[in-house]
Amino acid sequence: MKTTTSAADPQALHKLQDLVRDIDIAMLTTVSIEGSLRSRPMATRDFDDDGVMCFICSDQSEMAADLAAEPGVNVSYADPKKLRFVSVTGNASVLHDREIARKLWTPSLKTYFPNGIDDPHLAVIEVRIEIAEYWDSPSGKMQRLFSSKPPSEDGEESEHTRVAIRAARASG
Repeated sequence: MKTTTSAADPQALHKLQDLVRDIDIAMLTTVSIEGSLRSRPMATRDFDDDGVMCFICSDQSEMAADLAAEPGVNVSYADPKKLRFVSVTGNASVLHDREIARKLWTPSLKTYFPNGIDDPHLAVIEVRIEIAEYWDSPSGKMQRLFSSKPPSEDGEESEHTRVAIRAARASG
């Protein structure tokens, strides 16, 4: 496994962004008020060059309540057909920022927010990434993905990289 930082290796951050953008749905895991882990499917709306990811949610959701009590999260992505996987650890906050919400708004969100962009409960979850890890195997078998730089069937190598974005701990 390669370990780097976004400052030392900007290409690693760009690779991470490309992988995330190619996978439609993430599982965002929070710590519930009772202390258990809880994952929910979410669509990533933005992922900027500062290592900040954005999602849309309702401020009345259990997820928003979880984040108010414990900001540490994990966001995971999987594309098993292409053997691409991403795990992100960071801190999340729920924002009521209409400017950001407008930028992230898509017509498909009207299903969840019938009053549209002006829904008073529409909120943005901002995840500030601390550590991200990705696995990308251009081809080959699943077991090759988890060992140290194995060659794939066509001679390409699997890539497993850990990228530090920020030094702070996500939780605890």
